[in-house]
Amino acid sequence: MGAAPMAFVVWTRYLKHNPKNPSWMNRDRFILSAGHGSMLLYGLLHLTGYDVSLDDLKSFRQWDSRTPGHPEYGHTPGIEMTTGPLGQGFSAGVGMAIAQHYLAATFNTPDHPVVDYRIWGIVSDGDLMEGVASEAASLAGHLRLGNIVYLYDDNHISIDGPTTLAFTEDVARRFEAYGWHVQSVEDGNDLAALDRAIAAALSVPDRPHLIRVRTHIGYGSPNKQDSAESHGSPLGESEVALTKKQYGWDPERPFYVPEEALAHFRKAVAMGSSIENTWRRLYEGYRQSHPKQADLLEGIHAGRLGEEWKKHVPVFSPALGAVATREASGKILEALSPQLPTLIGGSADLTPSNNTYLKGHADFQHGSRNGRNIRFGVREHAMGAILNGIALTKGMVPYGGTFLVFADYMRPSIRLAALMGLRPIYVFTHDSIGLGEDGPTHQPVEHLASLRAIPNLTVIRPADANETAEAWTYAIGHREGPVALALTRQKLPVLDRALYAPASNLHKGAYVLAENSPRPHLILLGSGSELHVALGAYQRLVAEGIPCRIVSIPSWEIFDRQSVQYQGSVLLPGTRRLAVEAGSSLGWHKYVGAQGDIVSIDRFGASAPADVLMKEFGFTVEAIVERVRRLL
Repeated sequence: MGAAPMAFVVWTRYLKHNPKNPSWMNRDRFILSAGHGSMLLYGLLHLTGYDVSLDDLKSFRQWDSRTPGHPEYGHTPGIEMTTGPLGQGFSAGVGMAIAQHYLAATFNTPDHPVVDYRIWGIVSDGDLMEGVASEAASLAGHLRLGNIVYLYDDNHISIDGPTTLAFTEDVARRFEAYGWHVQSVEDGNDLAALDRAIAAALSVPDRPHLIRVRTHIGYGSPNKQDSAESHGSPLGESEVALTKKQYGWDPERPFYVPEEALAHFRKAVAMGSSIENTWRRLYEGYRQSHPKQADLLEGIHAGRLGEEWKKHVPVFSPALGAVATREASGKILEALSPQLPTLIGGSADLTPSNNTYLKGHADFQHGSRNGRNIRFGVREHAMGAILNGIALTKGMVPYGGTFLVFADYMRPSIRLAALMGLRPIYVFTHDSIGLGEDGPTHQPVEHLASLRAIPNLTVIRPADANETAEAWTYAIGHREGPVALALTRQKLPVLDRALYAPASNLHKGAYVLAENSPRPHLILLGSGSELHVALGAYQRLVAEGIPCRIVSIPSWEIFDRQSVQYQGSVLLPGTRRLAVEAGSSLGWHKYVGAQGDIVSIDRFGASAPADVLMKEFGFTVEAIVERVRRLL
């Protein structure tokens, strides 16, 4: 209720959108970062003519409703992203702004600015308290993303009570220090002042904008205005009736929209159609002048990557010697980037370690908007959320790199990407105790298990350079959710595929690498760098005449999506199994069964050279063979 006037001004006077075509390429994006106020957005969608009915509003927060408690991307027409976890909408908007600038710099011409939309948002004090928003705001200011306009709903109330309990900073000065263009509107009900502030913001093209609007939560409620009670719970029937009387409305008419009010809001339908038609005429001129560019842009918006890029995926020869999978990943990115113009990303200040730099391409900066290397700085929180914003721009293929142990900083954004079905690619290197002397603070132990626990996230841990190439092929082509690549710091042999099964079997999640009998007494399962140790044990067992099989299992999620028949053909029900992975044993039991065993690490690591750590933790051929003997 307190934010309604600012939303009214944005949606009826400034927002460039077409309610009858919510996915129009050049629409403005509106993010309700304060997703707990979702009914504000649902009301706007209904009033302006989106496919959101009064019946949808009446079923707010109910089973199978189109109006869930927080806005959900892909669930309700007109919702640009799933919000609720505070700071995420704010930060993803920075990613949307980066994507818009990149597409504009890549495709626009002086006569045909066919990509020129803005990112609008309403943000709350809760958003601005969260650290992820601070990180994203800092980067947005540095990059001078002038296509962002955020209105800050400064109502002085949080769930605990007055924000003065914990939040007394000068927000406006903080954002000025970030490099934002900042204004204040002292009366959130002053439509003219709101209009002037927004118009002033649009006149400053090279800085992101924050408009602080002093509002009153529960505005118009006689007993709950400016109260925490109106933040975390409904007003209640009696207070709703009193509030309607305060506004001069009939308290006996629920869900009543006066015809003149509806007619005013529904002007958005004709206006949106006119705006889109004007753009389409501009685009037709663009298509005639630049047909190849138009084809490419349309293909990007449709999510078509073509097949040509797959021909450029490198193949690694065993003659190259040992190659760290992070190094192989860098070579793959370098080979594919010329073929995939929307492949864009970077690292959280670990570019040389993550091997994420696209050689031959500029950095994305204020003066080079067509750059494809994003310098995120030491901002893993923001990087995860910004990747989501880029991924919400159709056809973009964003990636971000850091050490696997720092995936913890990104979990909220990864979870939201999985929930929305987005396609960011996470390049997590230094994936085990094999990173060595940096010690337990940097050695991931529980991280693979924790990532595998996130629904709709695909985790891939390739065992050599060619599995890494197949992992990238899978990740780029996967459309239904994010993909996390877990890559090694240490060098690994490139498996001779003339002796072993093809690396393309990675697309099945797990596959039989080798066997010396169709009826093995034991199956060894390994992922990532530990597959090689398991392979050494397999060779020792074969030499001893023990019937056995070795299985590479780079991705549980992909394997679990295969048919029961295929899974059975790999794991052979009733056969004893031993899994080998330098991480938590959690979850492996579903693959090894009640009679199986797991060589794992269920404690923190230590600081020592990698080979010493592997020996001390039992990841040697001798130790695995001994475990096999005990198991058999």
